[in-house]
Amino acid sequence: QRKNPFSSEDRLASKPAHTHRGDPTYGRPPEGSRTEQRGKDAHSHVGKEVEELCLIIRSTGQVGEDGHVSVTFGQLFETYVTISNKVVGILLRARKHGLVHFEGEMLWQGKDDDVVITLL
Repeated sequence: QRKNPFSSEDRLASKPAHTHRGDPTYGRPPEGSRTEQRGKDAHSHVGKEVEELCLIIRSTGQVGEDGHVSVTFGQLFETYVTISNKVVGILLRARKHGLVHFEGEMLWQGKDDDVVITLL
Protein backbone atom coordinates (compact mmCIF):
# COMPACT_ATOMS: atom_id res chain seq x y z
CA GLN A 1 0.00 0.00 0.00
CA ARG A 2 2.91 2.37 0.61
CA LYS A 3 3.75 2.14 -3.11
CA ASN A 4 0.12 2.63 -4.20
CA PRO A 5 -0.22 6.15 -5.68
CA PHE A 6 -3.91 6.22 -4.69
CA SER A 7 -3.24 5.67 -0.98
CA SER A 8 -2.94 8.70 1.23
CA GLU A 9 -0.01 8.71 3.65
CA ASP A 10 -2.04 10.03 6.59
CA ARG A 11 -4.51 7.15 6.17
CA LEU A 12 -1.68 4.64 6.39
CA ALA A 13 -0.20 6.39 9.43
CA SER A 14 -3.48 6.09 11.34
CA LYS A 15 -3.51 2.28 11.14
CA PRO A 16 -2.08 0.33 14.05
CA ALA A 17 1.15 -1.47 13.25
CA HIS A 18 -0.02 -4.98 14.19
CA THR A 19 -3.01 -6.39 16.03
CA HIS A 20 -3.22 -9.79 17.64
CA ARG A 21 -6.14 -12.08 18.40
CA GLY A 22 -6.25 -11.07 22.07
CA ASP A 23 -6.53 -7.39 21.18
CA PRO A 24 -10.13 -6.07 21.52
CA THR A 25 -9.74 -4.16 18.21
CA TYR A 26 -8.71 -7.31 16.31
CA GLY A 27 -10.93 -7.84 13.24
CA ARG A 28 -12.70 -4.51 13.67
CA PRO A 29 -12.40 -1.39 11.55
CA PRO A 30 -10.66 1.63 13.09
CA GLU A 31 -12.94 3.64 15.36
CA GLY A 32 -14.55 6.59 13.62
CA SER A 33 -13.69 5.29 10.14
CA ARG A 34 -16.09 5.22 7.22
CA THR A 35 -15.87 1.42 7.25
CA GLU A 36 -17.12 1.37 10.84
CA GLN A 37 -19.98 3.71 9.88
CA ARG A 38 -20.97 1.53 6.91
CA GLY A 39 -21.07 -1.49 9.23
CA LYS A 40 -23.30 0.35 11.69
CA ASP A 41 -25.60 1.49 8.88
CA ALA A 42 -25.87 -2.07 7.52
CA HIS A 43 -26.64 -3.43 10.99
CA SER A 44 -29.40 -0.85 11.40
CA HIS A 45 -30.86 -1.66 7.97
CA VAL A 46 -30.98 -5.40 8.69
CA GLY A 47 -32.60 -4.68 12.05
CA LYS A 48 -35.36 -2.74 10.29
CA GLU A 49 -35.88 -5.61 7.83
CA VAL A 50 -36.19 -8.11 10.70
CA GLU A 51 -38.72 -5.82 12.37
CA GLU A 52 -40.71 -5.56 9.13
CA LEU A 53 -40.64 -9.35 8.70
CA CYS A 54 -42.07 -9.81 12.21
CA LEU A 55 -44.86 -7.35 11.43
CA ILE A 56 -45.72 -9.25 8.25
CA ILE A 57 -45.78 -12.57 10.12
CA ARG A 58 -48.09 -10.99 12.70
CA SER A 59 -50.44 -9.61 10.03
CA THR A 60 -50.56 -12.69 7.75
CA GLY A 61 -50.29 -15.47 10.34
CA GLN A 62 -52.83 -17.04 12.63
CA VAL A 63 -52.79 -17.14 16.41
CA GLY A 64 -52.34 -20.68 17.71
CA GLU A 65 -53.51 -22.30 20.93
CA ASP A 66 -50.27 -21.25 22.64
CA GLY A 67 -50.90 -17.59 21.76
CA HIS A 68 -48.05 -17.39 19.25
CA VAL A 69 -48.64 -16.27 15.67
CA SER A 70 -47.64 -18.84 13.03
CA VAL A 71 -47.45 -18.82 9.25
CA THR A 72 -46.19 -21.32 6.70
CA PHE A 73 -43.02 -20.54 4.81
CA GLY A 74 -44.85 -20.72 1.48
CA GLN A 75 -47.41 -18.13 2.54
CA LEU A 76 -44.73 -15.88 4.05
CA PHE A 77 -42.53 -16.21 0.98
CA GLU A 78 -45.36 -15.19 -1.37
CA THR A 79 -46.18 -12.18 0.79
CA TYR A 80 -42.68 -11.02 1.68
CA VAL A 81 -40.87 -11.61 -1.61
CA THR A 82 -42.69 -8.63 -3.13
CA ILE A 83 -41.06 -6.49 -0.43
CA SER A 84 -37.60 -8.06 -0.32
CA ASN A 85 -35.83 -10.93 -2.06
CA LYS A 86 -33.81 -11.65 1.10
CA VAL A 87 -36.62 -13.38 3.00
CA VAL A 88 -34.59 -16.48 3.93
CA GLY A 89 -31.60 -14.48 5.14
CA ILE A 90 -33.78 -12.19 7.20
CA LEU A 91 -35.58 -15.23 8.67
CA LEU A 92 -32.23 -16.72 9.70
CA ARG A 93 -31.22 -13.44 11.33
CA ALA A 94 -34.57 -13.23 13.16
CA ARG A 95 -34.11 -16.78 14.45
CA LYS A 96 -30.58 -15.96 15.59
CA HIS A 97 -32.03 -13.15 17.71
CA GLY A 98 -34.76 -15.40 19.14
CA LEU A 99 -37.67 -13.68 17.39
CA VAL A 100 -38.93 -16.61 15.29
CA HIS A 101 -38.72 -20.40 15.37
CA PHE A 102 -38.82 -22.94 12.55
CA GLU A 103 -37.52 -26.46 12.02
CA GLY A 104 -34.47 -27.07 9.88
CA GLU A 105 -31.29 -25.18 9.14
CA MET A 106 -32.34 -23.58 5.86
CA LEU A 107 -35.65 -23.04 4.08
CA TRP A 108 -36.05 -23.66 0.36
CA GLN A 109 -38.87 -22.33 -1.80
CA GLY A 110 -41.15 -25.14 -2.97
CA LYS A 111 -39.56 -27.85 -0.84
CA ASP A 112 -40.24 -26.20 2.55
CA ASP A 113 -43.48 -24.36 1.77
CA ASP A 114 -45.31 -26.26 4.55
CA VAL A 115 -42.75 -25.51 7.29
CA VAL A 116 -44.39 -23.53 10.08
CA ILE A 117 -42.67 -20.33 11.21
CA THR A 118 -43.69 -19.18 14.68
CA LEU A 119 -43.29 -15.61 15.91
CA LEU A 120 -41.89 -15.66 19.42
